[in-house]
Amino acid sequence: MQHDSTRPSPVFLLCERTPSLTSNDGDARPQNFAETLPTEMSVKIFGELDTESLCSASRTCKLWHHIIEESEQLWRRQCLLVRAVCQREVDSDRRDGLSWKVTLVRNYTRSCLKRDWLRGRFSDVRSAEELTGRRMTPLDAETWGEILQAELDR
Repeated sequence: MQHDSTRPSPVFLLCERTPSLTSNDGDARPQNFAETLPTEMSVKIFGELDTESLCSASRTCKLWHHIIEESEQLWRRQCLLVRAVCQREVDSDRRDGLSWKVTLVRNYTRSCLKRDWLRGRFSDVRSAEELTGRRMTPLDAETWGEILQAELDR
């Protein structure tokens, strides 16, 4: 089957509230998948994103923002990924009654930094100047103990 290059394909914008564009067939098509799919399906689609992409998607339009912000399921999934590195911190925040989203926001940068330390990314750092431009966050004594133990085990 060959593509007909003389017939332009319809253009679909992701998230504008202007009237729908139409294909050459004349049938109107919605511009935003979230407008036509059940919310549960949109949540499943958004659930395929990583944390940074999910946050970017929530800034795309009001509808996406609403779906993402209101879905504890999305934030829980992302937070459990962070928990794999920062179990103590995530569990503490959840015991304190913080939402999945707030727990994720509080621990995401910490988990990235801790993961890098535990993997040995900073094993050869000789001075603080080598970390210039790197996003750092405070780590507790127990976390530093884990990092030290990982260094000793290398």
